[in-house]
Amino acid sequence: MSGFFKRLTLKEDPSIYEDKDSHLVRVLTVKDFLALGVGTIVSTSIFTLPGVVAAQHTGPSVVFSFIIAAIVAGLVAFAYAEMAAAMPFAGSAYSWINVMFGEFFGWVAGWALLAEYFIALAFVGSGLSANFRGLMEPLGVHFPNAIANTLGSNGGVLDLVAVVVIAAVAWLLSRGVSGAARVENLLVILKVLAILAFIVVGLTAIHVENYFPFIPKYKLNSDGTAFGGWQGIYAGVSMIFLSYIGFDSIAANSAEAKDPGKTMPRGILGSLVIAVSLFIAVALVLVGMFKYSSYLNNAEPVGWALRQAGHPVVASVIQAIAVIGMFTALIGMMLAGSRLIYSFGRDGMLPKWLGKLNDKNLPNNALLVLSIVGIILGAVCPFAFLAQLISAGTLIAFMFVSLGIYPLRHREGKDIADPDFKMPLYPILPALGFLGSLVVFWGLDIQAKLYAGGWFAIGLVIYFAYGIRHSTLGKKAKNREKSK
Repeated sequence: MSGFFKRLTLKEDPSIYEDKDSHLVRVLTVKDFLALGVGTIVSTSIFTLPGVVAAQHTGPSVVFSFIIAAIVAGLVAFAYAEMAAAMPFAGSAYSWINVMFGEFFGWVAGWALLAEYFIALAFVGSGLSANFRGLMEPLGVHFPNAIANTLGSNGGVLDLVAVVVIAAVAWLLSRGVSGAARVENLLVILKVLAILAFIVVGLTAIHVENYFPFIPKYKLNSDGTAFGGWQGIYAGVSMIFLSYIGFDSIAANSAEAKDPGKTMPRGILGSLVIAVSLFIAVALVLVGMFKYSSYLNNAEPVGWALRQAGHPVVASVIQAIAVIGMFTALIGMMLAGSRLIYSFGRDGMLPKWLGKLNDKNLPNNALLVLSIVGIILGAVCPFAFLAQLISAGTLIAFMFVSLGIYPLRHREGKDIADPDFKMPLYPILPALGFLGSLVVFWGLDIQAKLYAGGWFAIGLVIYFAYGIRHSTLGKKAKNREKSK
């Protein structure tokens, strides 16, 4: 039994990852990572979540849910920043945990993140499709149900727009990171300007009475969830936390960062600060414009609020920019997801050809697989099922990374370089990051935990049927044993 556990906890030498990833081109700067982070975090959710959470759980105190979720995300982001500065490897949490705790735990963390990338890719592609079709309807352009909806949904066979946009972003990334970064930077600026426009226009329509009572009295919703009081705020945190998880997409690309010791912490923490500020501002304006109950079952609260306040043109412009801005989230998720799959192939945990680079030193085999799976998921899986998997898997990876700071500190300056950035208030903050992630995970509904269990069961089958027998780390250990 001890031998089996020893095999599961085989740790990769960090110098091996440095050598394996050395062929990736280091071209990304702080501004690229800020754009990547903001573009991924500030996606469609900023135009929907503040209103939805206020109506379902919190009332005006939705801002407290955003702040609490941001504090937890910030604690984890500090851990990510130190890890990325010390070990700028492709695959982020997967590679780090492999070095810190061993191969099996690295696989668990990586498999958790893979669910996020696959599903978020399908989600954003489908969301972009729905919003694009909504913009086209007033112009008389109507998509037949067969090519507008997912398989089995309202006569749907394939969401054609989602397929096209995912394929288009994959093509862009297959040509190089620099070109994708330039597109990302431009689209993020455009999206932030649209959000600022909503805030400025919305401030002219604020009605102070809509803020009272700021924390409504606690009661149970018809579905058994909490509304009002601190119970409602806690329920809101679990929904809102999904909005902040995109910063791990920055870390996944750290092997392509210029001067990662400085670039990664600034990109990770800076993008989170910008995103949190925008989310809180939008939430405060939105609940001030109309009573929070107005946003119940409202699929587009920002556009609806602007139109009701007498600004239909601004609403249409912002919706159009939001559609364009969704490409930023697709770019971020596809960059990060392809680098994670590349890392699995690089280490033999999945077929080796996934870890191959092309003649431009790009992991396009991994990118192809990510794109195909994302398209299939978006075409055949119901959204409610997919949404549950994103948060649970990512929170588990966050817990691993937070705890990983402890063994990392003992190795910095030895077999791992002493990084330029270190998580402050050690050893307290890593523990708080772990506990915060655990509390948010505990607040997820039972379905989320069941779906996560099913996803991890699949991951365990793959690991024990394929990964443990083909991993390069395991083969090296066997060869060492034979040579003794």
